[in-house]
Amino acid sequence: MEQDQEFLEFVVKALVDNPGDVKINRTVDEMGVLLTLDVNKDDMGKIIGRTGNTAKAVRTLLRVVGMKNDARVNLKINEPEGGMPPREHREKTDSATETRQETKEMSAADKAAASKSVDEAMEDLGL
Repeated sequence: MEQDQEFLEFVVKALVDNPGDVKINRTVDEMGVLLTLDVNKDDMGKIIGRTGNTAKAVRTLLRVVGMKNDARVNLKINEPEGGMPPREHREKTDSATETRQETKEMSAADKAAASKSVDEAMEDLGL
């Protein structure tokens, strides 16, 4: 096992709750070294971190390890089966749900306003 792969394995297994599920595949091509990481779906949040900061830090450290060995090292984190949908999709779904809820609430308010009699509406207008 190469140093970059050993380093990634050490760091990831220290972060996750299911170290036995950690799998790292190493490929080398003209672009450099690509480490592909698979973890348990329950551990994805620990690997990516809040706003991606943990993944970003691991990638930075891997580049440093790669520079020491005159190699360009990149990390790809595979989305596990049954994991969360991509963030953009979750945000669109959440905003669509909120919009539907607001529409329902407005409909209820419109119904209440429409139930006023013509006389009450005239009175409100001062006519």
